[in-house]
Amino acid sequence: MILDEVFERFIRESPVVVMLRVLLEQSLSAQEVDQLFVETAQKQYQKELLFSTVVSLMSLVVCGVAKSVNSAYQSNIKRVGVTISALYQKLDGIEPQVCEVLVRHGAAKAEALIHQLGMVRPALVEGYRTKILDGNHLSGTERRLEVLRSVGSAPLPVQVLVVLEPALFLATEAFACEDGHAQERSLIPRVLETVNPRDLWIEDRNFCTLGFLFGIHVRGAFFAVRQHANLPWSALDELKLVGESDTGKVFEQSVQLVFKGCLKIILRRIVVQLLEPTRDGHTELAILSTLPKDASGVEIAGLYRQRWSIERLFQVLEKCFRGEINTLGYPGAALFGFCMALVCYNILAVLRAAMGNVHGPDKIEAGISSYYLADEIRRVYDGMMIAIATPNWHPLGELESEQTAELLKELAAQMDLAKYQSHPRGKKKKKPKPKAPKNKPHVSTARLLAQQRRTKKRTVNSS
Repeated sequence: MILDEVFERFIRESPVVVMLRVLLEQSLSAQEVDQLFVETAQKQYQKELLFSTVVSLMSLVVCGVAKSVNSAYQSNIKRVGVTISALYQKLDGIEPQVCEVLVRHGAAKAEALIHQLGMVRPALVEGYRTKILDGNHLSGTERRLEVLRSVGSAPLPVQVLVVLEPALFLATEAFACEDGHAQERSLIPRVLETVNPRDLWIEDRNFCTLGFLFGIHVRGAFFAVRQHANLPWSALDELKLVGESDTGKVFEQSVQLVFKGCLKIILRRIVVQLLEPTRDGHTELAILSTLPKDASGVEIAGLYRQRWSIERLFQVLEKCFRGEINTLGYPGAALFGFCMALVCYNILAVLRAAMGNVHGPDKIEAGISSYYLADEIRRVYDGMMIAIATPNWHPLGELESEQTAELLKELAAQMDLAKYQSHPRGKKKKKPKPKAPKNKPHVSTARLLAQQRRTKKRTVNSS
C-alpha cells in the first residue's frame, strides 16, 4: 500500500521520469542484455560482474544522473559487487560488436513501441524506407592513459557511423571502429551488409564513392547523395531548369557512372544554384540519385536537405546526454558510452512519441524541449530509485508492447507540458564589440546602472 502511494506520487509530480524508467526496463532488460552479451562477445566473459550491471551504471552516467562512472559505482557499490578496478577493466574491454548490437536491440524495441503508439511519420518518399548516414569522430579525451601523457595531439578514441531513420526518428544502426583516426569510408563495406531492397540512403559527399553507390544499387536500393568533386562521371545530356526550391533554382541532367570498367549506372544529377552560399562558400550543390522520375528534381533537392536531421540527433546527444565522456580514454569504454547515449536517445524518441499521441505530434515537435525533459530526469531519477527499489520495476519490463504503449499514454496524459516548453531565440544580430579606452580598462557596473536610472528619471520628468 505504501509503495502504491509512492508510485502514485511520482506519477503525479514527474510522470516523465516514470516513463523513462518503464522504457529502460523495456529496452535494457537485464536478462535480454546479458543474453546479447553472451551471444556477441568474443573475448570478454561474464563472471562476478554481469554486463547488464555495467549497462545500468553507464545509463546513469549518460543521462546525467551520476556525474561519472566512479560516482555511479559508489552509489551502487553493494549491487555491483566488484572493485572499481574490475569495473573499469570490464568497460575498457567491451568490444565494438557488443556496442553495436546493443544499439540495434534498443532500436528494435523502440520501433515496436512507436508503431504501437501510431506515431510513425509519413515516408519522405512513398514506398521507400529512408535511412540517413553520417559519421562522428568522438572528441579528444583526457590523457589519463600512460601512453597518452607524452602526446601533444588530441587523442581520438573511436570513429562511429550512425544511421537515422526519419520516419521513426530513431538511430537504428551504429558502425564502430576503435581506430579514431580511421576514415569514415573504411566502414562502408559493413554498412552495405545492412542495405535492403527499397531502402533510400541519403548521405553527404564523403560517402559518394563508386563502390558504395554501386553497392547500394546492386542490392535493389536507392540513394540521394551529394556529389564528391573527385567522383568520375560523364554527362549524357545538358542541364535543364526543372523548377525552383526554397534554396534556389534547380537543374537536372542524366549522367553515367562506370565501375571497374564494366558495371554502369545511368542516374540523375540534380544541381541547385543556391540563393545563399554554404558555410564552405559553395554557390552550387550537386546531388546524384537513382530515384525514378516520379520523384521530381525539386523533390530530390528538398529530400537531401533532410540529411540535416541527423545533425539534430548529434545535437541532442551533446545537449541532453553525455555520449562523449572525456575521462574514458580506452576506445572500448568511450564507444560503449556513446552507444549507450544512442540507446537513451531512442528511449527519448519513444517518450516524445507517447506525448505526441496524447497531446498532438505538432505540439510536441514544435514546442517541447528535449533539454528540459532530460533536465527533469537528471534531477528526479536518483530520488525515485531510492524511494522505489529496482526490483519493483522489473515486472514493467515483461509487459507486451501493446500494454506498454497504453501505460505510456496514461502517463503522458498527466504531464504538465508547460514545464518543458522550448523558448527559441531569433537570429542574433551581429554588433561590433566596443573597444576599451587605453586609459580606462575597467568600469563599475553599479555606477553605469545608477547613471542609466538617473538619465531615465530626467527623461520622464522632462516629458
